[in-house]
Amino acid sequence: MARYRGPVCRLCRREGVRLYLKGERCYSGKCEIEKRAYPPGEHAHTRVRHRISDYGIQLREKQKMRRIYGVPERQFRRYFAEAARRTGVTGEMLLQLLERRLDNVVYRLGFASSRAAARMLISHGHFTVNGRKASVPSYQVRPGDRIAVRESSRGIPPIVAAVERAGGRRLPAWLQIDSDAMGGTVIALPTRADIDTQVQEELVVEYYSR
Repeated sequence: MARYRGPVCRLCRREGVRLYLKGERCYSGKCEIEKRAYPPGEHAHTRVRHRISDYGIQLREKQKMRRIYGVPERQFRRYFAEAARRTGVTGEMLLQLLERRLDNVVYRLGFASSRAAARMLISHGHFTVNGRKASVPSYQVRPGDRIAVRESSRGIPPIVAAVERAGGRRLPAWLQIDSDAMGGTVIALPTRADIDTQVQEELVVEYYSR
């Protein structure tokens, strides 16, 4: 499945919650869902809403999680298959795999305004992992990995603006940041208590376990 290229505010409206896909614009309270709190579509605001089925609830939760992390459907299925093979609670393992993506870590450290922006910056080679240039947004970080902005990239406007605005964002306990060096370290694997993503991962497990 190709990556979605349309207006991201439609995705928030479709899921009925803020997905924070536009970075700081979403945190500022300017989300489109505040103006039009109904799904997209010409007649969506006048359509009679019927009771959603259990399958529909599971599907919407799966779509919400997938869209928050910006992962295509085929790749998301691979993440679920990997999570199901691991020892532990499948839903929590799935979230852990998504959180360990390099684009998510760059966003969590405050070096990008959104996960989509982080993917673009990583693809353009603006970050290093353990001193080596990284260009794969889906790279799975491990405890001990050091993520940093390349020295030649520290002055580019998107990164400078993201760092200036990231002061109020909570840093997860499994990450440690060194603001002076514009870098951070993975100090542990994320647990469910460390992940503030508002999803019900058990519904996603039920969806794929049908």
